Amino acid sequence: MSTESTLRAVTTHRLLEMKQRGEKIAMLTAYDYSMARILDAAGIDVILVGDSAANVMAGHETTVPMTLDNMIYHGRSVVRGVKRALVVVDLPFGTYQGDSKQALASAIRIMKETEADAVKLEGGVEIIESVERILCAGIPVMGHLGLTPQSIHKFGTYTVRAKEEAEAQKLISDARALQDAGCFAIVLEKIPASLASEVAQQLTVPIIGIGAGGGVDGQVLVSHDMLGINQEFSPRFLRRYASVGDIMSEAFKHYIEDVKSKDFPNEHEQY
Repeated sequence: MSTESTLRAVTTHRLLEMKQRGEKIAMLTAYDYSMARILDAAGIDVILVGDSAANVMAGHETTVPMTLDNMIYHGRSVVRGVKRALVVVDLPFGTYQGDSKQALASAIRIMKETEADAVKLEGGVEIIESVERILCAGIPVMGHLGLTPQSIHKFGTYTVRAKEEAEAQKLISDARALQDAGCFAIVLEKIPASLASEVAQQLTVPIIGIGAGGGVDGQVLVSHDMLGINQEFSPRFLRRYASVGDIMSEAFKHYIEDVKSKDFPNEHEQY
């Protein structure tokens, strides 16, 4: 990676340029300043402040309990650590569905209080009015289709979505609607690879996949999952790039042993 591409700030327009020249987009989650700094320095293109913080940071079973104040706290923390990456913050459950005025107010709070670059909403034509109202205020919107975790109580399962023809056609229609409304990119989660590839080919905006195969324009994973910090989640689409949880556990045990044995601190580690 050249110095120029490393230092140049990532924008929504730059993501479009990346798609047009066939350069894949790398996206990961962060919820705090320290993780965001490391990701940004590594050269990540997009940082998602996901409502998955409900799972990996707060220990909830679903993303539903996440509040707007929670997301603003995490978003503000992440933005402070970023110099280059595009930062996208999830609008949490209950802050945009069914009331476009509330959706706009929620998005404005996130943009003003976190200074992030964009927001992300789950859903298709059902939330298009909210998407359009937010976009009319000049706030960039990333869409999210397929498995939408905020709707888990409706689905009742985290299984692959859009395997049947009717649901697949609705997903394609929803993706087009989001693009036509003005979304700058769309996340497709846990759908057949062939369908995701078809959507990426048909649409001009970047398509980011998670469990959606390699035929899309970029990939996103939850950092805690790919680092092995969260070891309880092992879907087929997840590649573990490190076993950080094991490394941390060993370090903690070593520290405890050193304290108990009075080895820490030694004479060079005190004043």
